Amino acid sequence: MAENQGVLQGIWETVKTVVYALLIAGIFRTLFFQPFWIPSGSMKDTLLIGDFLFVNKMAYGYSYASCPSIRIPALGIDIGADDFCGVFQGDRDAPDYAGGDRLFGGEPDRGDVVVFRHPVTGRDFIKRLIGLPGDQIRMEEGRLIINDEPVGLEPDGLFVEEFEPQGPQGLRPRCSNGAVGLGADCEKRKFVETLPNGVSHSVLDIGRQNFDTTGTYTVPEGYYFFMGDNRDNSRDSRESQTTGGVGFVPYEDLVGRADRVMFSSAGRSMLYFWTWRGDRFFEKID
Repeated sequence: MAENQGVLQGIWETVKTVVYALLIAGIFRTLFFQPFWIPSGSMKDTLLIGDFLFVNKMAYGYSYASCPSIRIPALGIDIGADDFCGVFQGDRDAPDYAGGDRLFGGEPDRGDVVVFRHPVTGRDFIKRLIGLPGDQIRMEEGRLIINDEPVGLEPDGLFVEEFEPQGPQGLRPRCSNGAVGLGADCEKRKFVETLPNGVSHSVLDIGRQNFDTTGTYTVPEGYYFFMGDNRDNSRDSRESQTTGGVGFVPYEDLVGRADRVMFSSAGRSMLYFWTWRGDRFFEKID
């Protein structure tokens, strides 16, 4: 009997340890940093498929979107931040809704690389903040225009990568040098874009695309306008939410700022150590 009680006590202690660990991890992820894998090439060459980073949740304060999401498609688990913390979400049908509120809220800066929840699907996206509330944004022949002023744009050579399936999804890159075979060089024209506040970053160009020239987007109060650095391969605020784009993103949907790549793997699994990109470990995100 005493032996059985000892076994049961050991099991109970193990269960308590696991529960406490999960609670601590949940609190840490909710309040401080959220891990994020880069799944697509929309932010090349700033971020590559397979980059792993931590999102700084303290940068902009906290909203319902700060709560963690749990998505495991293989097990049919799809729990969003609104399922955990939807009670804190603003009423988007209210006539006076203006992006929602945040606890200890801080304003993001133009040029920040931000993780946010898609306003419709609730999926986490990562893009660069281009437009602030009240801004007028448009594209003219691939050049970004903010409040009627073209941003700085200087040629910076070519971004070259091998044409091959990338990441767990096996995505193949798009190239400006036409259709190339597996293993060949896939090229994109590279530019340095300088935003009105002096933030400079790399952008890529494949060629003439639908969103190289657009109408004018006027960013509403309490909302933000995001774009990918791989401009011709990014579904972002230039495209409406009803057609799969991002549209304008409410303030309360911001999750946090991405500051540094912690780890990077070019393979289909992080276990393929021979595909690790050691030169990207702990790289600052500009």
